[in-house]
Amino acid sequence: MSVKIQDVSAKAGVSIKTVSRVLNKEKYVATATRERVLQVVADLGFHPNLAARALGGKRSFQIGLIYDNPSPYFAQNIQAGVRARCMEDGYRMIAQPCDAGSPDLVAEIEGLLDQVKLDGVILTPPFTERTDVRHLLSKRGIRYAMTSPAETDASVPSAFIDQAEAAAVMTAQLIALGHRRIGFVMGDRKYASSTRRFDGFCRALGDAKIELDMRLIQRGAYNFESGSRAAEELLALDLPPTAIFASSDDMAAGVLAAAHRLGIAVPKQLSVAGFDDTDLATVVWPPLTTIHQPVRDLGYAAADLLLRASAVPEQRQLPFELILRGSTAAPLSAERLNRASAVHD
Repeated sequence: MSVKIQDVSAKAGVSIKTVSRVLNKEKYVATATRERVLQVVADLGFHPNLAARALGGKRSFQIGLIYDNPSPYFAQNIQAGVRARCMEDGYRMIAQPCDAGSPDLVAEIEGLLDQVKLDGVILTPPFTERTDVRHLLSKRGIRYAMTSPAETDASVPSAFIDQAEAAAVMTAQLIALGHRRIGFVMGDRKYASSTRRFDGFCRALGDAKIELDMRLIQRGAYNFESGSRAAEELLALDLPPTAIFASSDDMAAGVLAAAHRLGIAVPKQLSVAGFDDTDLATVVWPPLTTIHQPVRDLGYAAADLLLRASAVPEQRQLPFELILRGSTAAPLSAERLNRASAVHD
């Protein structure tokens, strides 16, 4: 037999209303009473019915996640993070993929809001930059949080990493290996991260007194195919790069594939670096040197900020990490110089 809220009420010796208050994390319940009710809930294995909880109050216990990203790895990880945090408070995540370029986007999201009552929404790029979408949520009185917005907004809780600094760290690593001709594959124009990562790349070149060569810059779309096309263009140059930094792992995988087709050995003849550290980074060959962007943690943090609903919206910056794997090494010219220096010494 399924356990009902009446069973919890009877065993805990409190009213059904008190049990409901504890489950809904409402204030004005004594600590001892709250702990007793939660213990009974655990002992009986009680799972509150979301619909019943919603009928008892104004909340639906449902959080919407709106996303549009060409990488399936991103989608999986952001959803996992949001779902994990929602489960902690007994909320359900409603994941809604949308086409950010659709002329009917606002109407589509409005239709979702009409069909599904949501207590809050998490916006991922590029929806974080869509003022029309944000205005719609505000007009409907729906709280929202953002992941990786182009600019943080003091009135909206956000979770993010320093995209430019992360790209600068990766570029500096390639320079430290001895690379001077470094190709860069930018992401999709509609994502602010594309510009941020390119800014970091340029900053690192400037710090090393390396002049930016626009012939070494290619535009991608954050997917495998665009990375492959960009690599073919770069590697066809009269003086090709000795390293290519693709600003996503999916594009970096495309660079690796192009290099393999052209018979270019990685990393002996060409170093390849990515960004994100998705599952893809460890299944390609050689495994990718990349920037670990904690996508799952970003999703978890955004959901946490939304569910906490603090009086002062929080801007939460998460750390990134440089991950060194087998796809990068010193260029051949640098290796020869190092060997010559060792012999001379």
